[in-house]
Amino acid sequence: MTVERGEPWGRSAPLPPDGLVVSSDAAASGAAAAALAAQTPLPVVGLLAGDLCRTVGGPGDRDRLHTDDAVTLTIDVCEVVLDDARRVFVAHVIARRSWWHGRLWAALNAEWIGDWDVAPRAHPGDGLLDVMDVSLSTRDRVRARRRLASGTHVPHPKIRQQRIASIDVEFDRPMRVWADGVLMGESRAISVRVLGQMDVVV
Repeated sequence: MTVERGEPWGRSAPLPPDGLVVSSDAAASGAAAAALAAQTPLPVVGLLAGDLCRTVGGPGDRDRLHTDDAVTLTIDVCEVVLDDARRVFVAHVIARRSWWHGRLWAALNAEWIGDWDVAPRAHPGDGLLDVMDVSLSTRDRVRARRRLASGTHVPHPKIRQQRIASIDVEFDRPMRVWADGVLMGESRAISVRVLGQMDVVV
């Protein structure tokens, strides 16, 4: 079940006894990937840190996860494919050569990349990815960086945005691709899609 912005989301529920506690986006997506590979139900994951945790307002309190103060949310689980490699992700995929010049492309399930509020409209449980295709000059990137912390870098005529459940994209030259902060390699083409959903607790 997906939700829209402004609708109630989440429920008061602690981490179940068999739930997993993780401290990074990569650990959360790794837990989902392991379950998918084993064809077992996706685990319930307690979030202590990471861009997804920040997006859903997680305080990073381990003890809270096991109390009635904990909130359980249903978030999207996604996949990126490049060449023969594929990886599950829960926060974002980034393809770039450099932060400062050349094309920069990202598919975001989470609002944040570190301290940058990159996708202020992203909702991790709506069944859609926020895709950004950036072709700014170096000067404009410096200006945009100053506004990233507040999410006011968008809208911008040279930052193309769309919200979509799946997309295939090709680049003029090989791009380095990161999924949840893990470098996958280089490719001239990648595919991303929403696979399904899992519960997280904060």
